[in-house]
Amino acid sequence: MMFSRWAVLAAALLLGACATVAPPPAAVVPAPVAALPETSPAPVLAEAPPATQALPADPRVGDAWRTRERLALEEQIARTDLWARVRSGFAAPDLDDEFVRKWERYYATRPDYVARMMERGGRYLFHIVEEVSARGMPMELALLPFIESAFNPQAMSTARAAGMWQFIPSTGRDFDLKQNLFRDDRRDVIASTRAALDYLQQLHGMFGDWHLALAAYNWGQGSVQRALKRNQGLGQPLQYSALRMPDETRNYVPKLQAIKNIVQRPEAFGLALPALENHPFFLAVGIERDIDVALAARLAGLTLDSFQQFNPQMNRPVILAAGTPQVLLPYDNANQFLRALTEHRGPLASWTAWVAPRTLKPADAAKLVGMNEADLREVNRIPPRMLVKQGSTLLVPRAAHSLQDVSLHLADNAAMLLAPDGPRLKRVVLKAGKKGDSVASVAKRYRLPAADVARWNDVGVQARFKAGSAIVVMLPQKAASKRTRTASGGTPARKPATRAARSPR
Repeated sequence: MMFSRWAVLAAALLLGACATVAPPPAAVVPAPVAALPETSPAPVLAEAPPATQALPADPRVGDAWRTRERLALEEQIARTDLWARVRSGFAAPDLDDEFVRKWERYYATRPDYVARMMERGGRYLFHIVEEVSARGMPMELALLPFIESAFNPQAMSTARAAGMWQFIPSTGRDFDLKQNLFRDDRRDVIASTRAALDYLQQLHGMFGDWHLALAAYNWGQGSVQRALKRNQGLGQPLQYSALRMPDETRNYVPKLQAIKNIVQRPEAFGLALPALENHPFFLAVGIERDIDVALAARLAGLTLDSFQQFNPQMNRPVILAAGTPQVLLPYDNANQFLRALTEHRGPLASWTAWVAPRTLKPADAAKLVGMNEADLREVNRIPPRMLVKQGSTLLVPRAAHSLQDVSLHLADNAAMLLAPDGPRLKRVVLKAGKKGDSVASVAKRYRLPAADVARWNDVGVQARFKAGSAIVVMLPQKAASKRTRTASGGTPARKPATRAARSPR
């Protein structure tokens, strides 16, 4: 069978039995599971009070009975309204300064942007709320993706921070987020949420203060430690608002506070929040065989774009079951996917992985796997004038009769290794000039493709290098042997650097 017959039939029967229960419009599964849950989602309470229902007067004015009545009503609303649940979990200290006011005005004057951001966040917020609640962390943290990425799991910054929690590559690897040829877990909704909360817990344990932990999430823990040490030496307060920091970090916590204030009292800012019920929005559906992304989307009854909103971590047009044992789908679409899967005839995957046995020109590799060279280059994103080195993993067509899926080792470790096809290149480390440099300016000066300069330095093509920072370029041997000065004409850097520019984190 293409999938476990027992798991598929059991899940299909389960979903069939509860198909008459309308799924909630906005929520997320609490944790990844290998297949569908063994119980149907909690039914919507038809008689639950709306989130806007007025609460009794301040209990301090009444007696103990009235206090109990108010608390009971608050609890009842929080059981059915996700926003009420979020508000009830706020526990971090408030920040109140001119920066908070600035960002409140910013969001209040952009209602369309806020509406889009809140609507998108509604797909993922329940899952994050569940995770934050399970760890006993302040519920303000569930709102952090609003300021990191506007809750876009496919977001990519110029510093190559990815996903709705905006992990740079190195920090992502520190927190076990796989980044390889086939997937980038920094964009995985469940994996990145786990990693972000792990990181925030670690930072809070280090600083004992949520504002400092958030500053470290944005700026880096070493930067915050140095700022605290400086204040300590000057006899100045050791708190977030007293630190000397970059503008981005100075505005970071105020942005989150502004979003918190809007969620707390949207009407005070002339804004409205979309109705979000306190129920999962998506389910995790286990898969056991490699399957094309396009086919999975079609079997689920989703457009490719909609499917990728729930599964944005895929880097290639095939899902490898060994590395991605589940996909996330809205409730009704999970039901449709399982039924359609049992009825599907024919191969599930038209792509597979192939490891280059020796260093090859792309044209020669294409002949070996029976592909057109242009197609091989396109699907594997091979730049011009590059060789495919021995041990590289390429995506190639899978024979229709093949029953062998990609192994766990390849699914987790696949990498593309390239070498220049032409004069031998030497790695040269330059130093950015006093005014700094950009990827574009370095590329222009040395007549290099900007994409190559960005790739060598692990940054985006729009990135800038700070004054004095190291910049890696690959130059022909003759040019590299000359007394190359800096990117702008100064002295070359003495020590190689593994990273030319870093994210603020």
